[in-house]
Amino acid sequence: MSNKAPIIIASGNNKKLTEFGQILASQAIELLPQSNFKIPEAIEDGLTFVENALIKARHASQLTQMPAIADDSGIEVDYLKGNPGIYSARFAADDATDQQNLEKLLNDLEPVSREKRTARYQCVIVYLRHWQDPTPIICQASWQGLILTKPVGDGGFGYDPIFYCPQAKKSAAQMSAQEKHALSHRGKALRLFAKAFNEQSR
Repeated sequence: MSNKAPIIIASGNNKKLTEFGQILASQAIELLPQSNFKIPEAIEDGLTFVENALIKARHASQLTQMPAIADDSGIEVDYLKGNPGIYSARFAADDATDQQNLEKLLNDLEPVSREKRTARYQCVIVYLRHWQDPTPIICQASWQGLILTKPVGDGGFGYDPIFYCPQAKKSAAQMSAQEKHALSHRGKALRLFAKAFNEQSR
């Protein structure tokens, strides 16, 4: 019998699920993908990362009657006034692939000089003990960088091949998983969550 706390991950993104598992591997948590419970994707109609993460976590928790964790994340480009933001996964179209979204962002920024290509990844993590939890754990973190003019590297997912990290002097797609988790928005947000979860569980 496992002594780990079972938590539903409210996501259908397999690469995101892998990152969750890697970053939280040392925690006393058993992460269960919502696909195990045949949960349909939630309708993300919030206007902020926090709202959408809450919607997803509450949806999964209500349908399973179990604790749930959700992430809402995206990339904000200063030149585009913070877009694509919460629409990062559907920037090119509602059913767009990572490649289509990436290409649209490159096209939108084609005439823009390097110094104006500043951007950041944002991540909000929400954890609910039950679907009506009035005091969810909410953790937010960001990752500053620049948008490249062409993809570099073949790791990661989403906008990683065109997101350049000045601190590491490489794109997110050129990083090992360990390197990326140490610097990334999701890595930072999940470490904040782990700290808050452990304090709540005492």
